[in-house]
Amino acid sequence: MGHNHSHNNSSENLATAFFLNLTFTIIEFIGGFFTNSLAIMSDALHDLGDSLSLGLAWYFEKKSTKKPTKKYTYGFKRLSLLGAIINSIVLIIGSIFIIKEAIPRIMNPEYSDAKGMMWLALLGILVNGAAVFKLKKGTTINEKVVSLHLMEDVLGWVVVLIASIIMQFWDLPILDPILSLLIALYVLFNVYKNMKESLAVILQGIPENLSIEEIKNFILKNPSVEDVHDFHLWTMDGEYTILTVHIVLKNNSNLKEIAALKGILKKELHDKYHLEHITIEFELKTEECEYQNCN
Repeated sequence: MGHNHSHNNSSENLATAFFLNLTFTIIEFIGGFFTNSLAIMSDALHDLGDSLSLGLAWYFEKKSTKKPTKKYTYGFKRLSLLGAIINSIVLIIGSIFIIKEAIPRIMNPEYSDAKGMMWLALLGILVNGAAVFKLKKGTTINEKVVSLHLMEDVLGWVVVLIASIIMQFWDLPILDPILSLLIALYVLFNVYKNMKESLAVILQGIPENLSIEEIKNFILKNPSVEDVHDFHLWTMDGEYTILTVHIVLKNNSNLKEIAALKGILKKELHDKYHLEHITIEFELKTEECEYQNCN
């Protein structure tokens, strides 16, 4: 129930961020035209890409809550992860575009309506800041990547605001491309971290906040458990964590005792490590595990 509630909140957060970003993108195009600011028009194009990415993320987040089917027995939770990866790619492309535009402008700075840029920057900080605030408590990788999109926009508008104020007093149009370049590099660094986390989930890596040895030792503390092997731990989407394990019993037990032990272990593992899907296979000491590399 808690996981479904989390995904519902994620979907609502992404929807709010999408509509905020799309509305401001339209305002930005109009403002860029009237201020004759190529920097703002370029940012409007970038925001349009963000809006498309947000819409895609929202769509995937909603689809990821669909129930499992005969073909997709684990459901569609990884669609949320797919949205995060696509958004990361868009963010990389957008950052490269900013770098490509910023370098020539450092050589040949361009002038624009600094006062008009200032008012648009203030509006941009408010709108994008509201979207970041909405997503800041998000726990999914999708929300983290989208939040990075919007934080990039907030930082971009802070840069525009600072540059526009300074340019009203000093003749320094070169400030805008220099600061834009620094922000783009910062965003690329954070995208790298998010992509690394996404790829770890795709490859069914162990969640960073969990330890196989710690969980094994926790299971072994139970007086009925002799050994633990064929231990597999991974996550579907960064939140929904799955554990499959073979547990060797110290003594022969009847089905009622095994069922009781399974219930106890599942509850303890869920409460302590927040594991959502736990599959336990019990074995006797005389049995041999049929799987290779079973450890």
